[in-house]
Amino acid sequence: MVLTIKQKKIEIIVDAPLFRRVRDLAAVIGIKAYTFQPISGGDGKNGRWLDDQVTGGAGSKITFTVVVGKDDADRLLSSLEQLIDELGLMVLISDVEVMQSK
Repeated sequence: MVLTIKQKKIEIIVDAPLFRRVRDLAAVIGIKAYTFQPISGGDGKNGRWLDDQVTGGAGSKITFTVVVGKDDADRLLSSLEQLIDELGLMVLISDVEVMQSK
């Protein structure tokens, strides 16, 4: 049997060298399951950028993604508030439904 569960998906775009701070913050809250993906470039309010690999990853960005219940999402988002300006994070929050076996 398959269940559909309502969850929150949080995607955090962070400079690659700072990724561990976000991951460790999630771990302190008790979030153990996550995915991260490298981002090769983009364009936004701070202009266009590309990861040219010349700077040894200093300009690289990573998307750190978690899918969690509302309580964990609230704890993570509250903890991230102080880091949004400090680390230049972009945080995306979505309501999602997850299908999983019972």
